[in-house]
Amino acid sequence: MGFFSGLNAEKYDRQYSDMALAQRIWPYLKRQGCRIIILTIVVLIMSGVAALQPIIVSQGIDRLNPQISFAAVVLIPSLVFGAGMASWAGNWAQRRISMRAIGDMVVDLAKEAFSAAVQHDLSFYDEMSSGRIVSRITSDTQEFGTMVQLITEVLAQIVEGLIIAIVLIRIDTRLTLYLIATMPIVYMFTILYRKLMRKVIRRGFRAMANVNAAVKETISGISIAKNFRQEKTIYDEFSEANSTSFRVNIQRGVVISSVFPIMNALAGLATALMVYTGGISVSQGIVTFGAWYLFILGLDRFLYPMMNIASFWTQIQNGLSAAERIFALIEAKSGVNQDQLSLKPILQGKIVFDHVFFSYRNAEPVLEDFSLTINKGENLAIVGHTGAGKSSITRLVARFYEFQSGSIRIDGVDIRSLDLSKYRQQLGVVSQVPFLFSGTIEDNIRYGSSNISSERMLTLAKLIGNGEWLDALPNGLRTEVGERGAYLSTGQRQLVSLIRVLAQQPAIFILDEATASIDPFTEKQIQQAISLILSRATSILIAHRLSTVKSADRIIVLENGRIIEEGTHKQLMDSGKSYSGLYNAYFRHQSLEYIEAAYKFVSINT
Repeated sequence: MGFFSGLNAEKYDRQYSDMALAQRIWPYLKRQGCRIIILTIVVLIMSGVAALQPIIVSQGIDRLNPQISFAAVVLIPSLVFGAGMASWAGNWAQRRISMRAIGDMVVDLAKEAFSAAVQHDLSFYDEMSSGRIVSRITSDTQEFGTMVQLITEVLAQIVEGLIIAIVLIRIDTRLTLYLIATMPIVYMFTILYRKLMRKVIRRGFRAMANVNAAVKETISGISIAKNFRQEKTIYDEFSEANSTSFRVNIQRGVVISSVFPIMNALAGLATALMVYTGGISVSQGIVTFGAWYLFILGLDRFLYPMMNIASFWTQIQNGLSAAERIFALIEAKSGVNQDQLSLKPILQGKIVFDHVFFSYRNAEPVLEDFSLTINKGENLAIVGHTGAGKSSITRLVARFYEFQSGSIRIDGVDIRSLDLSKYRQQLGVVSQVPFLFSGTIEDNIRYGSSNISSERMLTLAKLIGNGEWLDALPNGLRTEVGERGAYLSTGQRQLVSLIRVLAQQPAIFILDEATASIDPFTEKQIQQAISLILSRATSILIAHRLSTVKSADRIIVLENGRIIEEGTHKQLMDSGKSYSGLYNAYFRHQSLEYIEAAYKFVSINT
């Protein structure tokens, strides 16, 4: 493993040419059209005023003689001062307008990047680190804004140089050509420097994304790390990522620092050439001392934009690399393909899997030639060992992943042709580990049904155990849940997640039951909430509770992505096949008979 292990491009990354990047950036500039027009006018005026300063001084030098009047002596510095103040005002206006326009562009870009990130299917997040995605949406958009600001300032300097060039060429064409001849040398160096800089900056961004990913993952899993006393391990992992980032950025600094000595050497050679040729021209009477001064100062005005491009090339390349990474995220293709040809406003809930083939990451198939029909209003329980394909079925119904062949139909309509947003509005999903957002219980219930009233929420909450679970909360439905629901117990989090779905009134309900043990009173309340949803929806239940299995209309037993048994709980137990083995392994200990037998055994032996 070398320095740069882990700094490879993401799967969805791509490289853009400068022209392609310009085309992608153009729509954001176009939205700021009014401000850009005003900014262009300000830049032209400011550049003209800035170019006027050396011209005034050079004219003043030519007029210096014993007979010059006091008024003329006062006039020249007054004009220079006035031009300086006008230049300051123009610079202030330029920065104010450009920062507002750039700020809006950065906001638009961040919004589009965030929108693209949340639209991606779950397979995207299985392969891509969320910390690195966060880095693109936050850090990279800021780098892009910095680049645009620098380009604006350099363009203003270029306009200033062009105005001086027009004046100089009218004074002496030969000296002006000498001056312009230095430009290609500087330009060639800048072009050669560009490729190397883009490469090291890309690597720097990836290193920083690795650091962000390490920090995010560590903070998210800090309780697990502490449980297993892995503080040193996670510190070492962070330290390694941070050290790699340090080494990468040291290398970047070496490349960056090389530009200044080279540019200064080129500027020194160009100035020496202009002093020599200008001095000869003055001695021969071709140009005046003032014009010579203007040429030497003009050289600086010519070289300054090029020096800035080279010296700020780091930030410019930072911005271009950041733009590449942002647009790569925005343009990454979704794994879930929706034709959106059919708009079905109200679902009945009949689900048909027809010879479906599905695998994760083109690896071993999870479902192969899988067929299943779930009738409207049916409550289907799925059981099987870990890895049998239970969760894969529910994820395909929810359109979190794309299947490779076959078809899935909802009410006779291909699931790929349903409007995904409208479809998911009628889909209720409760995962094995319920996730709550920071805020109150009300906020979390309203997350899936924004228009529900507080009175309606309270009514739904009281349908479960006559609302007794609310009595254990300090502020009822207005109780703060904390980050990820940390202030609530596991059972309370499950109840809130179920009420959130109940408020949504879905046509299809998907439940991956939690395996965590909870007290019998809370389990009864949870079962009440589940029963309320089951009575109103077609349901797919990945069952871990005996009560859920027994109450299902039909149970299917999965093994390696195939249905090996199906029927009711009684039918499958009577058959004495695979289900009875699963029952004894996973569910029997939850039965009243098992608990009573265990109690008698303990009583006899004590």
